[in-house]
Order: sequence, then C-alpha cells, then structure tokens
Amino acid sequence: MIRKLLRHAKGYEGKSIATLCLVLFETALEVVLPMFMSYILNTMQLFANGTPLKEALIYLDLQTGQIVSLAENSLTPVTQQLLLSVVVTYGVLMIISAALSLSAGALAGRLCAQAGAGFSRNVRYALFKKIQSFSFSNVDKFSTASLVTRSTTDVNNAQQSFMMIIRTVIRAPAMLIFSCIMAFIRHPDMAWVFLVAVPLLGLVMGILAAKVHPLFLSMLKKYDKMNADVQENLVGIRVVKSFVREDYEEEKYRRSTEEVRKSQLKAERLLILMNPLVNCIVYGTIVTLLIIGGAEIADGRIESGTLTAMMSYCTQILVSVMMICFIAVQLVMSRASIDRIYEVLETEPDIRDGEQKDLQVKDGSIKFDHVNFSYSNNAENLTLTDINLDIASGETVGIIGGTGDGKSSLAQLIPRFYDVLDGSVTVGGVDVREYSLFNLRESVAMVLQKNVLFSGTIRENLLWGNKDATQQEIEAAAKAACAHDFIMSFPDKYETDLGQGGVNVSGGQKQRLCIARALLKKPKIMILDDSTSAVDTATDAQIRYGLKQLDKDMTTIIIAQRISSVEHCDKIVVLNDGKIDAVGTHEQLLKTNQIYQEVYHSQQKGTAEGGEN
Repeated sequence: MIRKLLRHAKGYEGKSIATLCLVLFETALEVVLPMFMSYILNTMQLFANGTPLKEALIYLDLQTGQIVSLAENSLTPVTQQLLLSVVVTYGVLMIISAALSLSAGALAGRLCAQAGAGFSRNVRYALFKKIQSFSFSNVDKFSTASLVTRSTTDVNNAQQSFMMIIRTVIRAPAMLIFSCIMAFIRHPDMAWVFLVAVPLLGLVMGILAAKVHPLFLSMLKKYDKMNADVQENLVGIRVVKSFVREDYEEEKYRRSTEEVRKSQLKAERLLILMNPLVNCIVYGTIVTLLIIGGAEIADGRIESGTLTAMMSYCTQILVSVMMICFIAVQLVMSRASIDRIYEVLETEPDIRDGEQKDLQVKDGSIKFDHVNFSYSNNAENLTLTDINLDIASGETVGIIGGTGDGKSSLAQLIPRFYDVLDGSVTVGGVDVREYSLFNLRESVAMVLQKNVLFSGTIRENLLWGNKDATQQEIEAAAKAACAHDFIMSFPDKYETDLGQGGVNVSGGQKQRLCIARALLKKPKIMILDDSTSAVDTATDAQIRYGLKQLDKDMTTIIIAQRISSVEHCDKIVVLNDGKIDAVGTHEQLLKTNQIYQEVYHSQQKGTAEGGEN
C-alpha cells in the first residue's frame, strides 16, 4: 500500500524526503531531553544533601571553560560553583535541543502539508485521466456516484495516509526505537518492561486491524449508495417536484444514511476496544516502573533523576505506541479507500488505439460485416445479431425500430464506444480497430439521446466542436441546426450563459445546440440518435435539409421513432430484436415490410386523431 501511495508523490519527492529527515532530527532531540533533565536532577540532589552519585557526570567548568568528568564517588567535597556549572551546562543544552526540535517540527509540518496537497492533486488528476480513457463498458462498471466518492472522500483518506507515512509513521516508530535505546542506556534492569509491553500492543493492533478492514470497505460501498441517491435526486429534481415525491426521496435518503450509520457503528464497535486495551497496557507499564524504581531509590541503588528519565522514556514509548494505534486505525480506513482508488487506476480500458496511429478516415463509408454484439460480452445474451449493412459515403440512412431493438447500440459501434463481439465494422474501408481513437472519433460526430451542454455561454459550448471556428462558421452551423434564430432572440445572443447543464434553454433548443456543436466538427459521419425528438416535424425537416446543404458529402445516420424523420432518407434500416428485419426506401418498405407498415399506419392514425381533436 505504501508503495502505491508514494508512486503519486512525483514532483514532491524533495519535500517528502525533507519531512522525513526533519522528523527524525526532531525525534532524536526530544529523546535526549529526559537524559539532560536526569543529570540536572541528580546534580540538584547532590547539592541538596551531598549524597554521592552512582554514575559518572560530565559538566562544563565555567572558570576554565573545559569539559570535566566526575567519576563515581569523586564528588566530595564539591563546590557550589561546580554544581552550578553542571546545571547551567545541561540547562543550556535542553533549551537548544527544545528550540531546534520545535523548529524542525514546525518546518516538517509545513513541508508535509505541501507534499500532501500535491499528492492529492496527483491522485485526482490520475483518476480523472484514467476515467477519460475508459470505454463506455468501463464506465458502466463503476457508477457515477462511486467515481465521485473515489475522487473525493477516498482521495482525502489517501492524502491523510500519505501525510502520516512521511511524518507520523516515521515519527512514532523512531520515537519508540530511540526511547527504548536511551532507556536501556539509562537503566537496563528497568527497561525490560518495554520488551513485554510493546509486542503486546503490536499484537492487539494487528488483530483489530485485520478484523476492521473489511468493515470499512463495506461502509464505503454504503457511501456510494448514499451519493447515488443524492445525484439521482439532483439530476431528476424537476421530475421529483412534478410528481410531488419529495417525501419519498427524503425517506429513501434517510434509509441510505441510516445504512451508512449502521455500517460505521459496526466498524467502530471493534475500534472502541483498542483504547481500553491500550490504556491497560500503558498504565500497567507505568505502575510496574514505579514499583521497581521506587524500590531501587529506597535501597539507594539509583537517584530520583534516573527514575524521572525512565518515566519520561516510558511516556514517550507508550505515547508513540498509542500514535501507532491511531495510525493503524487511519491506515485501515485508508486502505479500503486506496483499494477503491486503485481499482479504477488499475482497470485496463477495454478499447485501445489501433496500431496505425497516423491512419486517417478517408470517407464516410460504413460496413457492418456479420456483427454480433453484447454489452456483457456473452454470446448467449446478444444485443445485436449477425448485422450486415453497407452504407455508402454521403448517404443519409434512417434506422427505425422499437425500444430495445439495438438502434443506439448499432450506432455506438461506429466510433468504437464499444467493440463488436464477432465480425467487424469498417469506416472508410478500414476496420475501426485499426484507427487511433482520436482520428476515428474526430471523423464521427454523434448527438446522443441525452443531450448534454456544459456551464458557460452558447459560444463556448459550440466551440467544443471546433475550438478554432470563426463566427461565420459558428453561425452557419447554428443555421443548419435551426438554432440561429432563437439564439439571436436572447439579449446576449451567442454570449448567453446556459447555466449548469443548459438549464436556461428548452429541450428542443438544447437538441439543436448539440446538433450545431456536432456540425462544427465537419465530420465525415454524422449520427443523430433520436436527437430531434423534442422539436416539431417542420423543424425536424428543416434540420435534415440544413444538414445536407451544409455538407453534401457527409454520411448521415438518423435514429428515430418517427417515420417522418426518416422517410426521406436514401435508405431505411428496420431493426427488430437486435436483427435487421429489412432495408429499403420508404416506398419499398411500405409495400414489403410488415413492421414498417404497422409503425407507419399507427403514427398516421395518431396524427389524424390528433388533428380531429
């Protein structure tokens, strides 16, 4: 896990390494402070009652400026000036060590925060870039709400883990090791207590961490569900209000939050055991040291300063162990988030560039050769079966059929949003799998059933089709899509702000803007996937006429439910249950194809009845 995290520290390696070094320096200084304190206390004890020290003492002679060593039992008689020199020497060392430790800690904190922010930026960018490379089938694997959670909550958890790794994860073990070493140096007979306490704490943490991880993973899945409910409600807010279903949505969201709460509690039930267990071990260690140290002081084997130093080291050791406990909890939580992040990052796109990177699409001819397709890649569950279809460059082809007959699926194979299970799709005489995705999709414009506009002005949205388009080209595309007139009716015309998702325009206006945006690509193939359903038949006819006038060589595929949208096409494809039932002109199909006849007569009858009403 740590290797995965550090992989995204690129550009912040220097700050991360500097943080590690400063933390080690800070920790080393903190560990020597109890030793200096014990020397001062032992000296003060000697000054108070003249009791000889049981260990060598090194001090600075203020009169000569020389370092002097006083061996055991060599302190009688000792002058007041000599004792003051010892206190001042170690007092100054304590002040210097504390100041340096504080400075190192503050600088380490600043560098750690900078490295952490850079790390999270790198991870978010890597996630976003990876998602952009996904095929539709890859995107289908992860829900939108889940991808949002992974890019926000999970990245925040990973950032906390990274910052702990370069600071706290190093600091706590370093403090533990350094304090243990100093404790054994000061009094080996008492330090054995730590050899029992530390492994016991490690065992407790390891058991709890192993049991808690799957619970946190389950909790994050509940988060995905909760976010999906929020997203669905916000996207469909108009439908919710029109059906007066606010109470239902509130209850559904309440249930989602309740599931999150229960999953959190289930994980926390185990974690709350950590504090009492750790406290038992910590206080047991302190009591043991007090018993042993008190007995040795009473027997005159050690001074009070030595016991004070051992208690300080005990505090440092046990605090560092408690920090490790906290880190373990955070890493357990973060491990689930990191696994979810890398589930996305390590997912290989189903669709990749062809080998001929420079191959260009020469024309808009299309051929389906014995194509079978399944969203699940299961030959037993085909969406399209044995599709054979030739479309000449410049032709206008209509595709009609019932809901679920595979009309959109057929069209999405052309720009390789999905790959065929069997057979082949060729564009410009070349299998689509041989093109680079950029070159293929630059030659194909597709206006989907769900029209999407982005926040910004009308001009900014249209320039998605061609960022270098002139005003004349923009207006020509808008006129062909029957959008120019309503655009000019707005006070700000092409600079009109559309709002989030194009909320400031109607459904029909949104469709026409999407068509104009696609036309600015000047594609060789234009696919209109039921993209004029929100406009009247007269406007629909004007749009079809405008498309052909703008580029006579452009192949146009019109997927529609209305016969009137496709009756003037060069040929019409009738789909039925994922298979081609017939191909022909409007007149031919009216004479020979039963499905087409039924659709035509039912729509004519509906139009007539609507006229009578």
